[in-house]
Amino acid sequence: ALVTGAGSGIGEAAALALAAGGAKIAALDLLPERAAATATQIENAGGAALALTANVADAGQMAATIEQVTDQWGRIDLVVANAGINGVWAPIEEITPEEWDTTLNVNLKGTFLTVKYAAPYLKKAGGAIVVIASVNGTRVFSNTGATAYSCAKAAQVAFTKMMAPELAPHRVRINAICPGGVVTNIRENTHLRNVQSIRHPVTFPNGN
Repeated sequence: ALVTGAGSGIGEAAALALAAGGAKIAALDLLPERAAATATQIENAGGAALALTANVADAGQMAATIEQVTDQWGRIDLVVANAGINGVWAPIEEITPEEWDTTLNVNLKGTFLTVKYAAPYLKKAGGAIVVIASVNGTRVFSNTGATAYSCAKAAQVAFTKMMAPELAPHRVRINAICPGGVVTNIRENTHLRNVQSIRHPVTFPNGN
């Protein structure tokens, strides 16, 4: 199983849970020390893991990453496309084109590249893909200012819907999970700027 963003939060939890169920885990993270820490936890528990470092928004790096996994184990049966950032949350006039691109590239292009390069291997024997989107991409109460993030998450849901009929004939399932509030370290890559000026009271479901 390939898990992106496996060094922390939902990705780390998914990697550990899959390993506990017997899966070999390719733990990919932008930060090598985080990928290594997750892989070490799995190995210490008696599992098999491979620590990988890549920027999910970089096509060359992701193609090479998939090759590393298949060189190691010869196949890919499951992909968890989890890597993502909150990015900049701000009034629309204050979001720069570069900030917009960064959020869309990591969250949406990263999902595209992960699935694109893994798909040929999944098709060989069937498998499954899980895309970690967000409640922000499905509901009108999305946090004001989180425009780029919410657009990326809504697009991940649309991507999943488009991929489902394309991959189904090859016995590959794809589903999106849209979490509510979950305590992770994603706030480390959240940059709030003047959101109070456009904020409206909202309520959204909390995870545990």
